[in-house]
Amino acid sequence: MLRICTSLLIIGVLSLACPNLGAAAEMAMGFRVGEATHDSAIIWTRVTRDAERNWDGYREPKKTEAKENKYTPSEIKVEDREGATPGAVGQVRVLYSTDESLAEAKSTDWVTVAEKNDFIHQFRISGLKPATRYHLKVEARDSAEAKVSATATGSFGTPAAVDQWQDVSFGVVTGQSYWDLDDREGYHIYPAMQKLKLDFLVPTGDTVYLDSEAPRARTVELARHHWQRMYSLPRHVEFHRHAPGYWEVDDHDSWANDCWPTMKAAWMNPLTFEQGFNIYLEQVPMGDKTYRTIRWGQGLQIWMVEGRLYRSPNTAADGPDKTIWGAEQLAWLQRTIEQSDADFRVLISPTPIVGPDRDTGKNDNHANETFTHEGDLFRSWTKSSKLKNFYTCCGDRHWQYMSVHPESGLREFSCGPASDKHAGGNPEQPEWQPFLRVKGGFLTVSVTKPNDSPTIAFRHHDVHGQVVHEFNAVSATRTE
Repeated sequence: MLRICTSLLIIGVLSLACPNLGAAAEMAMGFRVGEATHDSAIIWTRVTRDAERNWDGYREPKKTEAKENKYTPSEIKVEDREGATPGAVGQVRVLYSTDESLAEAKSTDWVTVAEKNDFIHQFRISGLKPATRYHLKVEARDSAEAKVSATATGSFGTPAAVDQWQDVSFGVVTGQSYWDLDDREGYHIYPAMQKLKLDFLVPTGDTVYLDSEAPRARTVELARHHWQRMYSLPRHVEFHRHAPGYWEVDDHDSWANDCWPTMKAAWMNPLTFEQGFNIYLEQVPMGDKTYRTIRWGQGLQIWMVEGRLYRSPNTAADGPDKTIWGAEQLAWLQRTIEQSDADFRVLISPTPIVGPDRDTGKNDNHANETFTHEGDLFRSWTKSSKLKNFYTCCGDRHWQYMSVHPESGLREFSCGPASDKHAGGNPEQPEWQPFLRVKGGFLTVSVTKPNDSPTIAFRHHDVHGQVVHEFNAVSATRTE
């Protein structure tokens, strides 16, 4: 009896010291595929303590909190909050094959995840074939001695080589406010986009709102909580099983509203800009470069730009030295756009380049007076370079629009926020903005080749996927 009691006591002590003891590794957040190229991709996954998020945890009574410079730690544990998805020590690996049955699948090594990286691992797989669908199985287990306790399956397609035609359709989204969700299971836009079988998705930023939604992310743990509660929603997990993404970073999901690296925001302390940005890179399968370009076959090339790391203070006087992109990124952007021989070229920006924006209180983007110099420089360059088949898409704004810049002719499409609840603002609508809708939804861009004629279509959708506006164009290089 003494030996039995002693053994039970030891087990109890070990259980307190090792919360995962006796539990099985789970993957409540599934996996996400990012940065698909013609021969590589990144697979993001996370080991969790539980099979599901905390559905019934504590939720603040209000959407936002007062901006207080003094930091007072919350008495409520993160794991006790609604949407909490605690991580756990364990091992993960990825199996992938061109065969849906995963016959002769290649496998990564098992990797142990730890608290330091929020129990996350990002696998970089290479040696893939262009224009090929790959089937995945991600496995999790407690340790090398344990059996597999959780699996997640899905698939993704790779882009075709530059000399091969490929019909492509992708989505553009922004403004994922957790407090403005339109369904308990996740945004309506996710099942709507899933029905369209998109080749990929570009979340343009404001994927979470660290600074302006309760609980304000003033610690690393709370910042991670914002990501966990967003990407543990079942609709979001399900969508990303079959659609890779190219994530962009903006202000709310990196740190604070309209932020730049040297900005001071006492009401965000002790969380710093650097910490917030690093958590972003930890939580999305982006890779090393925050600005990059991807070619999807002969017909399409896209650019994703970086608007926070190299930004001048918004409060600085406008002029040649004031920048959002930085000199190196701007030179790269212009050079690679000019060099591209794709039928259609699409620049996807976290913030507007054409606009217009609201009249007052905005000083954050190229459509505002405070960044007029760089905005005019880029827009006029698109005209002087005589770019054909070049378009811009943007996030950030809480409404949908299509605008045609009156001087340069540059055409821009704003995707709108992820829900109707998150839509708002009082935007100007000049004559050169043929379409404006202050509602939520998403944007899709499709490149096809009917009758051997390369064509691009931009479609604004409402939150349920209904098309509310459409613009089509035929490749000018093939018709001139």
